Amino acid sequence: MNQTLKQLAGKNFLKLLDYTPEEIEALLDLAAEFKRKKHAGIPHRVLEGKNVALIFEKTSTRTRCSFEVAAHDLGMGTTYLDPTGSQIGKKESIADTARVLGRMYDGIEYRGYGQEIVEALAKYAGVPVWNGLTDEFHPTQILADFLTIREHFGYLRGIHFVYMGDARYNMGNSLMVGCAKMGLNFTACAPEEYFPSEELRAVCAGLAEKSGATLRFVSDPQEALQGADVVYTDIWVSMGENEAVWDRRIEDLTPYQVNSQIMNMAKKEAVFMHCLPSYHNRQTEIGNRVCARYDREALEVTDDVFEGKQSLVFDEAENRMHTIKAVMAATLGYAGE
Repeated sequence: MNQTLKQLAGKNFLKLLDYTPEEIEALLDLAAEFKRKKHAGIPHRVLEGKNVALIFEKTSTRTRCSFEVAAHDLGMGTTYLDPTGSQIGKKESIADTARVLGRMYDGIEYRGYGQEIVEALAKYAGVPVWNGLTDEFHPTQILADFLTIREHFGYLRGIHFVYMGDARYNMGNSLMVGCAKMGLNFTACAPEEYFPSEELRAVCAGLAEKSGATLRFVSDPQEALQGADVVYTDIWVSMGENEAVWDRRIEDLTPYQVNSQIMNMAKKEAVFMHCLPSYHNRQTEIGNRVCARYDREALEVTDDVFEGKQSLVFDEAENRMHTIKAVMAATLGYAGE
């Protein structure tokens, strides 16, 4: 039995700021063990008979599938509540919804808008609540990213990690927090107005002092990418944002598109990562519409990089399932064999 995992029983998973480096490492170790068993065909139904509710105010492919398959592998039942299948915040308050679901389910996942919603669910539910994504934080994605980096390089501490593009929201915030916690050297590369908030940067600076990480915020790609091990990006306009913002984003962020020239500024052995979905070609409705409007073939990353040998994007996507499985298992009381 792992004593660090044992301490996580009953704990919410809302943002990485709430977890110690030792707890994050223990979750990554558990995820790696679950992945080994999954690939070997070894059953691990360690939460047999439990049930979880999955609330999705923002729809998703990877997050939903990851939670559902992970829950099934652990022996749990799931109920999926999409934007039309729940009265949360409409006819029923968040507090009331949390207390009702907490009487019926052993855990609750929430994917949606403000961080205050998932925090309120956690306050009233009485069972573990997991953040599948909010506007401010996306902690399950960062666990998947870090498991992927650890698998590829063999370690996390000291990795030079560069995030290209809009770093103001959930991915930039959460990657900065995760790097500061776990000792990765984090660089946000974008126009200054696209950097994370000064408040969160100050918090992360304190964390970085303890872990030995460095935090940099630069606008020159050449400076940012020198010595980079990981080059990471995300779509430039998030779900729920008005498409009118594309004009400004295209103008501001085009110099930060991850293409072969950008990758050549990093180490020869550098890898490319992306949380998905991606507009790396015109093969999606939105990607085609936006690319056609601006006479482009790709947006935040070019197809040759996305599909190239340096890309780890589908390893990341798979690892969402393994790390989410670890989060659910640990917070619902499984501490290893």
